[in-house]
Amino acid sequence: MQKILGQLSDTDLRLLKVFRVVVECGGISAAEVELNIGRSTISRHVKDLEIRLGVTLCQRGRAGFVLSAEGQHIYQSSLRLMGALDEFRADVQGLHKEMTGNLAIALFDKTVTNQEAKISQALQLFDQRAPKVSLDLYVETLSVIESGVIEGRYHVGVVPGPRQSASLAYQWLFDEKMSLYCGYHHPLFKRSDITISEQEIVSQKYAGLGHNSPNMDTSQQKGFKRHATAYDQEAVATLLLSGSYLAYLPDHYARSFVEQGLIRAIGGEVFSYDCPFLAVNRISPKPSRILACFLECLKQAHHLV
Repeated sequence: MQKILGQLSDTDLRLLKVFRVVVECGGISAAEVELNIGRSTISRHVKDLEIRLGVTLCQRGRAGFVLSAEGQHIYQSSLRLMGALDEFRADVQGLHKEMTGNLAIALFDKTVTNQEAKISQALQLFDQRAPKVSLDLYVETLSVIESGVIEGRYHVGVVPGPRQSASLAYQWLFDEKMSLYCGYHHPLFKRSDITISEQEIVSQKYAGLGHNSPNMDTSQQKGFKRHATAYDQEAVATLLLSGSYLAYLPDHYARSFVEQGLIRAIGGEVFSYDCPFLAVNRISPKPSRILACFLECLKQAHHLV
């Protein structure tokens, strides 16, 4: 018999929150500490939610915890629901003088060593202005941040440009210098740039990021063919240190490897580029008082006001 959920109750929301924690912890046993309730109670809550929704959310038992396709769908929907509830609370709290609630921020990989990035200073300003607001800070890929902001899982993201969505508002914050590098064991490492042609550089094995980003766009424009795929900058650096590939890294992140003589920039300005970083948030609904405050802190920290 097909179940029809009907109106959501407080009990439904509580069960969804328990299920979300179970998924994020990777199982019922691992969720015990986070929820501070026993496994049997957690299992009963998950079962009650399955009965309420009329679907099997997961397989659980000695074989381990496995999320079903329906469970994955419910989990993603619950994230959007909780995000909408957080926005409602923030709007109500915005009627009062003191800000309380939660702010979820998602950052692109390896911004902390960029001296142009003043995100830590923005967080300091925000803590002074909204000391009772709790923060959730994530590091994700560009696509995950964009979809997460659109769906309401994150309130704000800091992403590399210039790709933009019509559903999102963008504010330029700072730039990141990207250079092409080779490792110590690479055949080109000890050769002078003047002896290396652009064609020879492009013909080398190349390691690049496997998600949409300015890194992918630039490498394609330059004519590189990707032979190895990485999903964050540390993975790119690891591939570089193998000596088998050329790859792009942010200069600020590469500096320590360069100082140790492990990698060097290659190709000069012809192969380098500047990558803009932008703050991103949903156009609709309009930013809550908490989000508006943090966006202002970001602009102030980067001397844009």
